Amino acid sequence: MPLVTSKEMFAKAYNGGYAIGAFNVNNMEIVQGITEACKEEHAPVILQVSKGARAYANHTYLIKLVEAAVIECPEIPMVLHLDHGPDFDTCKACIDGGFTSVMIDASSKPFEENIEITRRVVEYAHEHGVVVEAELGTLSGIEDEVKVQEGCASYTRPEEVEEFVTRTGCDSLAIAIGTSHGAYKFKPGTKPQLRFDVLHECEKRLPGFPIVLHGSSSVPQEYVNMINENGGAMPGAIGVPEDQLREAARSAVCKINIDSDLRLAMTGTIRKFFNEHPDKFDPREYLKPARANIKELVRHKLRDVLGCSGKA
Repeated sequence: MPLVTSKEMFAKAYNGGYAIGAFNVNNMEIVQGITEACKEEHAPVILQVSKGARAYANHTYLIKLVEAAVIECPEIPMVLHLDHGPDFDTCKACIDGGFTSVMIDASSKPFEENIEITRRVVEYAHEHGVVVEAELGTLSGIEDEVKVQEGCASYTRPEEVEEFVTRTGCDSLAIAIGTSHGAYKFKPGTKPQLRFDVLHECEKRLPGFPIVLHGSSSVPQEYVNMINENGGAMPGAIGVPEDQLREAARSAVCKINIDSDLRLAMTGTIRKFFNEHPDKFDPREYLKPARANIKELVRHKLRDVLGCSGKA
């Protein structure tokens, strides 16, 4: 099966009460861990590439890694998606370079400018058979080059979503309901709570339209502890409760983004390996268990959070 767009995926997810996992990829081991889990769980998947990942790994290498995954997992529907495209030129380069989906993130711009930028990307993408995700509202936190201070974050205004979607023609919409980028999403001692009232109001105003949640890593404490117990320093790292993500996936949310959890699983595993085996230096020896833990993390998300296991 060649790479696909997310249109059919999202239609099935919307009607089926589950969400598609959108996992960020940066290297071979992460691609393998994600797609092996999806293959075994018979789950569709979105492989996301950020601007930072393209700068780190090179566009061509990432494309070829994903092409290899398609060959190894021919029965699994896969989307190759640009995460947080900062401008038209980046989106165009990915559309021209083989991506089947792009996100244009002009959420930091005024409403009219966001519409103008998004519409330009949509027009070019649709001419080339590619779908577009846009964003209204601004998440706090840090992810690659996306840096938003907590006080500058803003919830999506439901009264704007109809006009935005109609005027831009975007295929899905990322909204801000309290998730946050990075591993420090909430202040220690607070009870994380997503704004389901905002989500459900957007859902009412956009019936049948796929909604996206960014910044949705749960920051598994087993990996935070593993990092801290093996020389790391991540006090107060807190993520989005998984039960709230599962609730979101039962509504109009068709795509849930996960990045930090993968990084934590990989980093914790490697730190632990080096602490227990200070004499080792072969990358294959420490990347193999890191890949295995990424796979198990993704398997858990597919089964217990996203609800998309068996939906391929």
